Amino acid sequence: MLLSMTGFGRSEALWQGKKVVVEMKSLNHRYLDVTVRTPQALSLYEIEIKKKIGERFSRGKVDVTIRVESDANGDRAVSLNLEKARRYLQLFSLLKEELSLAGEIELSLFKDLRDVFEMEDYNQISIPWEVMEEILEGAISNLTEMRISEGEALKKDIIGRMAVIKGLLKEILVRAPVVLQEYRVRLTNRIKELLGNHPFDEYRVYQEVAIMAEKSDITEELVRMESHLNQLSLLVSEGQTVGRKLDFLIQEMMREINTLGAKSNDGEITRLVIEIKSELAKLREQVQNIE
Repeated sequence: MLLSMTGFGRSEALWQGKKVVVEMKSLNHRYLDVTVRTPQALSLYEIEIKKKIGERFSRGKVDVTIRVESDANGDRAVSLNLEKARRYLQLFSLLKEELSLAGEIELSLFKDLRDVFEMEDYNQISIPWEVMEEILEGAISNLTEMRISEGEALKKDIIGRMAVIKGLLKEILVRAPVVLQEYRVRLTNRIKELLGNHPFDEYRVYQEVAIMAEKSDITEELVRMESHLNQLSLLVSEGQTVGRKLDFLIQEMMREINTLGAKSNDGEITRLVIEIKSELAKLREQVQNIE
């Protein structure tokens, strides 16, 4: 099976009343490039996370985001720093006395003092590696499933475009000998037009046609194109990490079809060559997403 480099995977689990979320998204990349974003307390797992991903994927830009949140039924815990509250009260009392301020020191004075009412900092929550590993494996599995699904869609498109290219090459194969016949007829008619009723050496005409046939012979390019298409079919069937090989083959096919087009002096073959080049360009775009 073919594996796409594009996908998304998510996994979450509850741990001590907190929701731990791992999200992974991947895009095409020449090599494996892993970026990990975690809360500060979990940054020590970055190397292990990259190692786990490296065991499952060989190519792609993979972004990993880890978050710790409150669960669906709870809010972030709030604690009271009594020591700071007492100190603030002392300062308010001193200020009231020194400036001879009227009124009482009320609770409302403390409502905007964020360091008195401390919110739980999820960036500082430490989670055991065993818990993180299980959630990470879930996200990797989900990402893999999506990459497989995307890969199957790419495989179907590639096979379809290969069939189109094979059909166009068959048309060129049929057209090639006709081009020589048409050239012989045009050359003969032109000579007759120029010489009128004067006799001419038909052997010379056949010589010119033979020279033309040698210059415009595209048999080698057609054979190589067929060989490359067969190799492409085998790689697509083989699957797994074949993206680089597929890309190389398509580059070779593009070189062959360019050579074929340069040799041809026929408008119909040129049109067919342009269609093949268009299909190859689309194929290469698809192959860029294959691991």
